[in-house]
Amino acid sequence: MVVAVLVTGNWYVWRRLFRDTTKGPGAVRRAGAAVIVGGWALTVATFVVSRSDAPFRLKQVLAWPGYLWLALALYLLLAVLAGELVRPVLRRILERRARTSQAAEPVPARPEPIPAGQGTGRGPGGPGDATDAGTAGDGPAADGGASGPQGAPAAPSRRLFVSRVVGGAAAAAAVGTVGYGTYGVLRGPGVKRVTVPLAKLPRAAHGYRIAVVSDIHLGPVLGRGFAQKVVDTINSTQPDLIAVVGDLVDGNVKDLGPAAAPLAQLRARHGSFFVTGNHEYFSGAEQWVEEVRRLGLNPLENARTELPHFDLAGVNDVAGEDEGQGPDYAKALGDRDRGRACVLLAHQPVQIHDAVDHGVDLQLSGHTHGGQLFPGNLVAGLANPTLAGLDRYGDTQLYVSRGAGAWGPPTRVGAPSDITVIELASKQA
Repeated sequence: MVVAVLVTGNWYVWRRLFRDTTKGPGAVRRAGAAVIVGGWALTVATFVVSRSDAPFRLKQVLAWPGYLWLALALYLLLAVLAGELVRPVLRRILERRARTSQAAEPVPARPEPIPAGQGTGRGPGGPGDATDAGTAGDGPAADGGASGPQGAPAAPSRRLFVSRVVGGAAAAAAVGTVGYGTYGVLRGPGVKRVTVPLAKLPRAAHGYRIAVVSDIHLGPVLGRGFAQKVVDTINSTQPDLIAVVGDLVDGNVKDLGPAAAPLAQLRARHGSFFVTGNHEYFSGAEQWVEEVRRLGLNPLENARTELPHFDLAGVNDVAGEDEGQGPDYAKALGDRDRGRACVLLAHQPVQIHDAVDHGVDLQLSGHTHGGQLFPGNLVAGLANPTLAGLDRYGDTQLYVSRGAGAWGPPTRVGAPSDITVIELASKQA
């Protein structure tokens, strides 16, 4: 079914962009088919190579065109579908204009008949008689105006003209959308500031700042330069604590260790903390836990640390269950003093229900990317209790970051990347 949908969708895009905009078979149609087939071949190769032991340089070479085609194909399809709404309206406008133009043209006066033999002195049928004069209408104009003056090619039909206008606009819209969305990712995440009141937080901790960053997704596309932007942005907020809530990387330590090196520059009064996301378990979680520890971050593997005014806990991602390293809430939270406020780092929002059961005051998560590519937000919203932002479940609050990077296409549409500064507020203040 998936293959059938993909083939049908791509045939439809080819038809609207290449077949319907040309007069017949030729180089343009063949080129269009080659672009679409070649783009998907690159995408498939990118996914296959990314999961193999191929050289990292090959992964980088394939990743850019392969992932970007995935985004472009999506928005070409959406733009062509939107064009179906415009197509009949444009055709109707052109038909109305044509009728108006025809109605406004003056009707030529009928010429009076010339008596036989006048003008040249010759009899009927001679070279100068009225029948010969009528030959001025023969030639290109005699076929109802299908051709231009002096045998010029006929103008495109109204249907062909509409197809070219709509197809060109659809292609431009898709390319522009992907280009702008990619620029938004590459320039780095913006900073959001959210105030979260906690009933158990003491007055002395009022205004405590936690910089939350998730889903950086360092890999063949987003590398060391991007990591440096993220680090500089976090440090510029001067947080009291930094929380890296999973999906830091897409690849092993050997390939991506240099890209992650700027994380050693993170600075916060009470340090930087890390929990695993599902992509860490695709990339060698144990190796990455040791690597981030070497870089100065504190991994919280189903563990808790007591800060001066509240408890900070972290649990592994649910993807770790396949490796016997899943979340263990009893280990992280079971013996804590429930009279103290507790902040939990957990990569996926679906972990909120366990957090509620264990009396957590605030859970910080990522994972959803806010949908990343519209209309992906509709699907992600169905799969997660909260797509992005602050929400409440009983006595527990949940904040979900849209993430700093991007997975697959380095593109975001309708879900800009962010680093969030959570400012804790004491109700006692």
